[in-house]
Amino acid sequence: MKIRFTYHAHLFLYFMAAISCKSSTGVWQGQGAIQEVTTTNKPIQLQYKGTQDIGKGIFASNDYEGARMNGISLSRDTLITVLITPENTTINPSPWYAFKVWADEKKGVTMRLTYPEGTYHRYFPKVSRNGEVYQNLDSTAYRADTQLTSNGTYRATTVDLSLEIGPDTLWIASQELVGTKHVEDWKDTLLSHSYIQKIKTGESHEGRELEVLKIGQGEEKQMLMVMALQHPPEIPGYLAMKAFISTICEDSSLAAEFRKKYVTYLLPMANPDGVVHGHWRHNRGGVDINRDWKAFEQPETRAIRDFMEKAVQESEGKFIFALDFHSTWEDIYYTINEELEGNFPGLVPQMIRESATLLKDYTPNIRASPGMESGVTSNSYFFFSQGAEALTYEVGDNTPREFVKEKGRATALKLMEILVNQ
Repeated sequence: MKIRFTYHAHLFLYFMAAISCKSSTGVWQGQGAIQEVTTTNKPIQLQYKGTQDIGKGIFASNDYEGARMNGISLSRDTLITVLITPENTTINPSPWYAFKVWADEKKGVTMRLTYPEGTYHRYFPKVSRNGEVYQNLDSTAYRADTQLTSNGTYRATTVDLSLEIGPDTLWIASQELVGTKHVEDWKDTLLSHSYIQKIKTGESHEGRELEVLKIGQGEEKQMLMVMALQHPPEIPGYLAMKAFISTICEDSSLAAEFRKKYVTYLLPMANPDGVVHGHWRHNRGGVDINRDWKAFEQPETRAIRDFMEKAVQESEGKFIFALDFHSTWEDIYYTINEELEGNFPGLVPQMIRESATLLKDYTPNIRASPGMESGVTSNSYFFFSQGAEALTYEVGDNTPREFVKEKGRATALKLMEILVNQ
């Protein structure tokens, strides 16, 4: 069964923002068990990178960091069909796309995004005229062909975008484009503070440095771990992490006192190879590294594990809190089973509860793990191996960006208050 429909801008964005920011129940909900999978290296298919003349004076390119466009053709004079495929299988429905188009003369075209069988469109398109500042495509220019899936939900199998192209390049992407240069520039800004230094922890599959920033002037007896971008497309989580860290680095009495008592370690991009290649989810080893925190087959997870173990050994201290930023369909806090206690019992629920008081009309969407023993994800490793009160902080794909920043800031403020006043 297929249904064709057009989203209207105000209704679509209002609906998506609502499901991203609020829980229908406001109570602690269960979280299904995450299955252990093999995390040894798997083959991936690299994209052909380059600029293509597709005819009628129209050009397209995926020759830049973070791009994903696996095939493109001019099907009719004004219909451009784009194929988006993953780096390998099996993979979750995170079909990242990013490419740019232009034409010799101004013209209106339809850009049709297509996916392999069994894969569905997820990310509402964003467009840019400079490759840096992105905004949502006007949703009156967005049309989705959907089908009823076996689990009773409607998913888009193809989408059509009505676009005006011309000599000025138009960039199209699933989310705002954040590459390694963006991260390096932000890290350089943070390093202007005297209380921040960088530490090399290891390298990715392709030799990209995995650098941790040490934030604070404490004696490293009480440490925190923060990271983002284990999964390349999860940009909203990265934006929340930036707001969180920026608040910790503020010139305020609370932040200054916090930095005197605690050391925060930050890894802003845990999967740089995946980001560079525009992967849907995996690293260069073809693996979801957030399923490798038990086997440690991948260099990225091994580097963080070794760093944390060395920090504890050398300081004779402990990690009291760890925060891993991600993105999914809606805002969610994935927590450890509330019956279990780590190095600072009650910290996570207190932080969530108190930060919610700073956000207007917001009810936390909290899903606690049912498990009583170590699993395969980062928050499981942080808690069961390091004793850190751990939280996977999920941001909705379409959560309004101002709210993302506001919530990230509120989380940092309440965390600092709790820890400074313990």
